[in-house]
Amino acid sequence: MKNEFTVIIERDSAGYLIASVLELPGCHTQAKTFDQLQERIREAVELCLLDIDDPIEMNQFVGIQRIAV
Repeated sequence: MKNEFTVIIERDSAGYLIASVLELPGCHTQAKTFDQLQERIREAVELCLLDIDDPIEMNQFVGIQRIAV
């Protein structure tokens, strides 16, 4: 059975794309292109899953909101 994970993608000031997996704290990677990023985040998730002993708590993704303060 495959799990689905929520990945947040940001771009840093140097132009790198940074991907973080919400359900797996500490699971992130970076790349210059979206194709590279997709390959690397899959690999990062697989590696993170190897280190988990307890079941993953899969929250339902609702959305992202930006606010100005």
